[in-house]
This record gives sequence, structure tokens and C-alpha cells, in this order.
Amino acid sequence: MAGLETPPLSAPGSRTLPPQVLTIAGSDSGGGAGVQADIKSIQANGAFALSVLTSITAQNTKEVTTAFDLPLRVIEAQLAAVFDDFDLSAVKTGMLSSKGIVKRVSLLLKQRPVKNLVVDPVMVSKSGYPLLKPDAVALVKSELIPLAALVTPNIHEAELLAGMEIRNLCEAEEAARKIFAFGCRAVLVKGGHLLQQRGCDLLFDGETATVLKGEFIETQNTHGTGCTYSAAIAAHLAHGKPLGRAVESAKNYVTEAIRHALPIGHGHGPTDHFYFLSPPAV
Repeated sequence: MAGLETPPLSAPGSRTLPPQVLTIAGSDSGGGAGVQADIKSIQANGAFALSVLTSITAQNTKEVTTAFDLPLRVIEAQLAAVFDDFDLSAVKTGMLSSKGIVKRVSLLLKQRPVKNLVVDPVMVSKSGYPLLKPDAVALVKSELIPLAALVTPNIHEAELLAGMEIRNLCEAEEAARKIFAFGCRAVLVKGGHLLQQRGCDLLFDGETATVLKGEFIETQNTHGTGCTYSAAIAAHLAHGKPLGRAVESAKNYVTEAIRHALPIGHGHGPTDHFYFLSPPAV
């Protein structure tokens, strides 16, 4: 059409494309956790986010009211569509909900192995709604965790996986060693719920236990922090960072996202995944 010009095309190879990172998780209608948080976190940390939905939840900052698991054939079709067309540098898993979903996702990830698989063993929402059925926990241990480059349980999840109480970093290390024995390459026990040394995480790679000291920020607006943290780690691994640096970078990011958390809704508000962006001028 007259008056319209086509923008100039970049020369082939002149642009560095971001690494591609897949999240396999449930949807949060409140936007602060789940796939929505993962996509924001992956993009904020310089990677391109792809997604496979496993479940649809009805939730807000106050509670999860119900959840619906997608049919296995739909989950499998999504995974096939992504793997058949994209060059993935990392994958993270979140809410897998049932034995059937854990088993099917684990099988498909065995068939299409990825170098950087981050497993966030999502089990219970902040409001106490079960996001992983009890009979699926054993399959997470035997089928999914052995595929992982990193498993990222919070204290409550680590207690359930390791079968022990965790009150301090020494007990966190013991739990990490037990989880490592399931076959993964590393374990990060997140310390936001530690009774002692709050805000410190423990990373165990099979040889060395490293304490990542952090600032504990007093706020109720922490919805989706676990999803955000694990997704950010996946993004940094996708950029080629070694594990320790990837975790450190992601921890710094999630700390600032919490510091700038958004007091929206009437419960636990979400973090601000794009805290570093200036609001548009009015």
C-alpha cells in the first residue's frame, strides 16, 4: 500500500537469538505462580519461554478453589509440538498433579532427553490445596527426579521427599543428600521456610554442600516465589552458566522480585517479575 514501508530485515546471523526454555506446569488464574510466573521469569532472565499446560487451577492470592487435570493425550500432544519444532536449552517442571501425568511426562522426557532439566516438586499451595496427589510422590522420586540436573524443593517439600524434619541448614544438607540419592545431579533446598537461618538456601551437587546466604524480606507478598526461582535457574542454565552461578543469579533475581512484590489481591500478592522496567509515561 502507498505510504507504508517495510522495515529493513536484519542480515542473516546478525542477531543473537535467546535460548529457548520450556516450562511444564499448571496454570494459575491469579497470574502469580505456575506457568504464568514461569513464563515471566524465563523472559525476564533473557530466554524465550515455551509452555506445556498440565492442569488448570482456579486460584487467586487467597486460595486455590479447584483444579482440573488436562487429558494425557493433550499433554503429550503439547510436548510433541514443542520438541518437534524448537531447540530447547532447558526444561523445568512444576505442578504435575497425578500419577498419570508424572509417569507420562517422565517417559516423554526420557525419550527426548534435555541437558538442563530443573524439577520443582510442587506439592501444596500456600493456602494448603494439594497440587500433587499423595500417591504420585513415589513416582516423582523414582521416575522424574533421576532425570533432573537440579531438584528445587522448599522446606516442606524436602521434608516430604526425605522423610525427615528440617529446622536448620545441617538438617537441610541431610535431606539434600537423601534426595540426591534418588538419582538427580544436584539438589537445592530453598530456605524461605527455615526456622533458623531464614533466607539461606543449600545447594548439594553430590560432593559439596554450598550455603547461599540471602536476605529474608518480611512481606506476605510471596505468591509464586518457588516457581519464579526455579524458572530463573532454568533460564540461566540455558545461557550456559555453570550450576552454582545459575543458582546464584536466579537467587539474586528472585530476591529483588520479592523486594518489589506487588500488594495486589487480598492475600499473598505476587512478586514483580519485571521490577527492573520503568512504567510507561502517562
